[in-house]
Amino acid sequence: MEENESQNPQQSPEETITKVTGMYKDWFLDYASYVILERAVPAIADGLKPVQRRIMQSMKDLDDGRYNKVANLVGHTMQYHPHGDASIADAMVQIGQKELLIDMQGNWGNTLTGDRAAASRYIEARLSKFALKVVFNPKTTIWQSSYDGRRKEPVNLPVKFPLLLAQGAEGIAVGLSTKILPHNFNELIDASIKHLKGRSFTILPDFLTGGIADVTNYNDGKRGGKVRVRAKISQLDKNTLVISEIPYGTTTSTLIDSILKANDKGKIKIKKIEDNTSANVEILIHLPSGISPDKTIDALYAFTNCEQAISPLCCVIENNKPIFCGVSEMLRKSTDHTVALLKQELEIQLDELEEQWHFASLERIFIENRIYRDIENEATWEGVIQAIDEGLKPHISHLKRPITEEDITRLTEIKIKKISKFDIDKAKQLIESLEDKIAETKHHLANIVAFAIEYFKDLKKTFGKDKDRKTEIRVFEDIEATKVAMKNAKLYVNREEGFIGTSLKRDEFVEDCADIDDIIVFREDGHMIVTKLDSKTFVGKNIIHVAVFKKKDKRTVYNMIYRDGKSGPTYMKRFSVTSITRDKEYDLTTGTKGSKVLYFTANPNGEAEVVTVHLRAVGSIKKLKWDIDFADLAIKGRASRGNTVTKYAVKRIELKEEGISTLKPRKIWFDDTVQRLNVENRGQLLGEFTAEDRLLIIRQNGIVKTINPNLSTHFDEDMIVLEKWIPNKPISAIHYDGERQRYYVKRFMIDNPNKEELIITEHPDSHLEIVATDFRPMAEIVFSKRSLKNETLNFEEFIAIKGIKATGNQLTTEKIKQVNLLDPLPYDEPQTNGLDVVDEEEISNKKQQDTPQEDDTQPTLF
Repeated sequence: MEENESQNPQQSPEETITKVTGMYKDWFLDYASYVILERAVPAIADGLKPVQRRIMQSMKDLDDGRYNKVANLVGHTMQYHPHGDASIADAMVQIGQKELLIDMQGNWGNTLTGDRAAASRYIEARLSKFALKVVFNPKTTIWQSSYDGRRKEPVNLPVKFPLLLAQGAEGIAVGLSTKILPHNFNELIDASIKHLKGRSFTILPDFLTGGIADVTNYNDGKRGGKVRVRAKISQLDKNTLVISEIPYGTTTSTLIDSILKANDKGKIKIKKIEDNTSANVEILIHLPSGISPDKTIDALYAFTNCEQAISPLCCVIENNKPIFCGVSEMLRKSTDHTVALLKQELEIQLDELEEQWHFASLERIFIENRIYRDIENEATWEGVIQAIDEGLKPHISHLKRPITEEDITRLTEIKIKKISKFDIDKAKQLIESLEDKIAETKHHLANIVAFAIEYFKDLKKTFGKDKDRKTEIRVFEDIEATKVAMKNAKLYVNREEGFIGTSLKRDEFVEDCADIDDIIVFREDGHMIVTKLDSKTFVGKNIIHVAVFKKKDKRTVYNMIYRDGKSGPTYMKRFSVTSITRDKEYDLTTGTKGSKVLYFTANPNGEAEVVTVHLRAVGSIKKLKWDIDFADLAIKGRASRGNTVTKYAVKRIELKEEGISTLKPRKIWFDDTVQRLNVENRGQLLGEFTAEDRLLIIRQNGIVKTINPNLSTHFDEDMIVLEKWIPNKPISAIHYDGERQRYYVKRFMIDNPNKEELIITEHPDSHLEIVATDFRPMAEIVFSKRSLKNETLNFEEFIAIKGIKATGNQLTTEKIKQVNLLDPLPYDEPQTNGLDVVDEEEISNKKQQDTPQEDDTQPTLF
């Protein structure tokens, strides 16, 4: 019964609970440390990750000058590396593809196309001559037991070169990552030499894939830096582009996929792509007719992987800890480490040379003085040692160290054949050569920096012949993704003969344009035509206006007065042109033969001017002059006949007064994410803007200015105020005068909107505390002293509006902790009576309602 009860788990007398919190904490830290130190992050001492170091050591173990199967090398590496063969093979392929440490044979893949290497049983490898010279030296290597204790592996390989910066590295560990970009072999050597000479240096990335790089924000490879890389694209002919180099981190396959994807989305227009890549990249992009190659290049950079942004992050292992540093600091440490290794090698070499000299001198004394005969009568080993020691004593005064029993033992091991053929002259030459080598080694040790410089120069001379820079360094211009058409041509016009184009350089210059633009032309006979820009195009004689045509442009309004026929009445009209059929002539008059345009203006914001009409003094006409305001005329379609001006002959028409826009103001938003203005309802609404309206910008450094709201404007990072400028609204500010060390309050208005002004003093300690753009602002002053109560400041009562250069009134002598803006006092803005404005949608609706040659029922003005 008791036995049955003990076997029943439900009858257990008590239950125990084991907490795993501490266990999990320890295990996680152990795992994180293992991944950081043993898997993902390279060591700064030799620039290698553990798997790479073990691969190199295995290749050295098996090195006999011939190629070895990679599968065999992988199997041998598994004696050091406690992981699978696949990870070792992949790591070896990556080392080989960097073309520095491994000589490859077979299909090792292609970094340009992304093709994988063949299976490890089909490819072979051996150490390169560079690796044999730079990476290994058992005498200076510190060893440790392998993971199973059966073998010895290096803690770090004695690499005498900034290998990590030459190859680059990338890895993701637990809680951190590293991304070190590769650099040019020769430039690294030059930088090391400059460091040893105490001169400054700069090193920049260089990629095996070539391309173009903008390293303006490289930040020495530290966190927060960014490198922009682009493909190298050139124009083969007017319909073909060639990509000859690709950005780092991409392949031809991924690049082509991104181009096709952008084409499918309508972001770029291409006809087809050909990939002819083999040893070198060659991707042909065929364009449809009429597509600008320059615009397409910009579009490729804007919408495809032809431009990439890389964020470097230099993290390395030093003294078993991860550290973050820049590439310059990394090169200094690597160069200093190389000098230390060279010094250690020279010291070892000096010890070996002195030992050789010591024994060569003993051997000469032993044989030349026939001391070997003194041991003939000795019966014991101790007696032999004693006899040789006594025989050497009269001849060892010039030796550099005492004779040991080991030295005497080596003398007894000299063969009789060597003694019988001993050549005194050769022995002297050997000793003298050893003395020369010792002197040379001591000289190198005494001038170790110069020796290191010569070492680096020898590396460059031996291995740097085919390692020129492959990536071109250039500063990129920002490309707006929504506007990639580049103005790459100049438009000229010959008004009398009726020609327009880009080749008429002796005629009148009109404006810069893109070679894919359409050009709109108005002639004196009242005809309009839109044609594609070409080198030279005949559009009709007597041109009165020519410009780049903007499709669906509802804001540009044309004001026109024309005579119907040779002696008919005069009409006036306002219209815009939003869509047309290319190369089709449109008659803007009634179509009567002999019609002529008497007055014409193009107004980009729908301006309506006032003109004076002068009539010819014919017959009994009493009123020969009067004014007409285009603002009184509605904007209609281009086919509308217009309103009658007069039925009499017009002598001339003169501009009396420039007009203002009659269009509805345009709403403009500011997108803080991209720091750009837009009209697509993205971000903060700044207001409705006419052609005369401006933006107010105030920066933290005290700069105040107003600008036209151009959508392509770049804004400074320290901008603190961006709003629509109201000329009669004062600006209030609290600023600190660094020279007087006082706080001041000022109120001012901008007198000259075209001038940039500084509203604080130029002292380096001067700064803006706060700016208010309300009509009647209020603020709370918080003092640094806790004993002082907060004060409320009414700007309007504290100071009157003064000039923009005035310092203002002193606020306080106490230190201010902060200033908080409060709700402003109420203010009623005065009502202004403006012109009636026309919505752009209304213009479109009126155009649809108009019919050709419509006879408007408007009264005759005279």
